[in-house]
Amino acid sequence: MWVRLTIGDFSRMTHLSVKALRHYHDMGVLEPAEVDPVSSYRFYTPSQVPTAQVIRRLRDLGMPLDEIKEVLQAADVESRNRVMVAHLQRMESQLAQAQSVVASLRSLLERPPAPIAVEHRSVGPVRALAISEHVSMPELDAWWDGAFRELDAALVAAVVSPAGPRAALYSAEYFAFEAGGEVVAYIPITDEVSAGGRTRMLEIPPAELAVAVHKGDFGSLDQTYGALGTYVAEREIGVDGPIREHYLVTAFDTDDESRHLTEVGWPIFRTTRA
Repeated sequence: MWVRLTIGDFSRMTHLSVKALRHYHDMGVLEPAEVDPVSSYRFYTPSQVPTAQVIRRLRDLGMPLDEIKEVLQAADVESRNRVMVAHLQRMESQLAQAQSVVASLRSLLERPPAPIAVEHRSVGPVRALAISEHVSMPELDAWWDGAFRELDAALVAAVVSPAGPRAALYSAEYFAFEAGGEVVAYIPITDEVSAGGRTRMLEIPPAELAVAVHKGDFGSLDQTYGALGTYVAEREIGVDGPIREHYLVTAFDTDDESRHLTEVGWPIFRTTRA
């Protein structure tokens, strides 16, 4: 005997709201067994309950609907597991990021900020292979990784060695606006490299900088920014210009984030004679 369940009964049996069930139908994730052609009422069968329960658990894990659809429609166990493993790896990465934020927050709440050493440095013009694009803060991590991988690959292909550490320029607009602003990722070189893809040769202009070294992951980099910005503001030596970051040790060198070193350069006017 064929048992027909109303969407309300099916909702109670699966703990999925009626609104969610309608959305899953529209997205092709969980289609009703029958839709009345006159009333458009949706009807389900008891055999669909386990599938709905799987969907609810995958949604609890934050899996996007298009990936849930892939899991449900997978032709074999290997295809299904591939989608699941990829999502679990993203969750592990997000968990590691959350743990880093918690540690940084605990440090802010429990300990006063440590004094930082600041060096005044004159930086001359630098020839570099660069990628320059408009980037927002939420996009930065993925963009940063992709940009430097592309720059590294271009140097390998051209058989050109870096003349200094990876670095980046961050415009004032990048920090000020939710939509972001220009970010320039670059690697200093002495040879000429032909442009390709997003990469191009660029001369990084000279600058006077107040420089502080940040130790640790990027999640707590704002603390070094805060301390360095305070140093510059107290002395009234700040000028307009992009913030510079020099990446002395990064994830490209070691997975141990406690060993990562980033120089932050804040633009200032010259405070000593040439």
